Amino acid sequence: MISSSMKTLLAATLSLGLAAPAMAADADTVVATVGEQEITLGHMIVMTSQLPKQYTQLPDDVLYKAVLDQLIRQTAAAQTVKDHLSTEARIALENQRTSFLAGEALNAIAEEAVSEEAIQKAYDAKYASAEPQKELNASHILVKTEDEAKAIVKKLADGADFAKLAQESSTGPSAKSGGTLGWFSEGMMVKPFEEAVMGMTAGEVSEPVKTRFGWHVIKLNETREKPVPALKEVRAEIVDTLKQEAVNQAIEKLTAQAEITRSKEEIDPALLRNMELLKN
Repeated sequence: MISSSMKTLLAATLSLGLAAPAMAADADTVVATVGEQEITLGHMIVMTSQLPKQYTQLPDDVLYKAVLDQLIRQTAAAQTVKDHLSTEARIALENQRTSFLAGEALNAIAEEAVSEEAIQKAYDAKYASAEPQKELNASHILVKTEDEAKAIVKKLADGADFAKLAQESSTGPSAKSGGTLGWFSEGMMVKPFEEAVMGMTAGEVSEPVKTRFGWHVIKLNETREKPVPALKEVRAEIVDTLKQEAVNQAIEKLTAQAEITRSKEEIDPALLRNMELLKN
């Protein structure tokens, strides 16, 4: 995270015309020292990669100066507490280090799980033999009571316009659009609504249907078959799934393999909220 002081420094140096370093260098090249602590080009590259986009668009010489100055200031400030962190700060730093290292390990595992072969295999398993999915387009009028719903059904049977009646009577958010719900498929609606609409034919209007939202009068506008998606359409989804599955499996395996000893001493769970224990 880039501090407000970093943003101020970048803004202040925007108008400077500084010459960029011309020497050959690598990530371990020392660009400055603060006391005995070295700041390397690698430190600068990482900080630059974390900057908001608008700052990375600065001229290279201006950005170089701003990033180096910020790292020098941060290092100088950090050295004042290096040897006497509070208990809370020390533990927070330990937690952050553990979290960062765990993230690095799991990111590596996630990346290793993704290959063209794995992606194709996952796609084939889920979609190769899948049947086209039925999609429905429906509208509804939502009211509070069954009697109101029955009255709506009667008006529709007498020739009332569904969309106009929805605008006048429906309490649902779709009232403004004439009750239309757009396209949806199985699993996207609450069960009683879904069961009713799945058994209807295009153009049909239902009897009152009760859900936890109230009473619905449903009109099925049309149906269609949703084709099985091409690999390129679901590739990102498959990659995410492969990564998540790999991470979950790795966490279970690593935890099972680790030598873990839990304290047998009983600790009052309420102490978890006691920040006073960190005050020293």
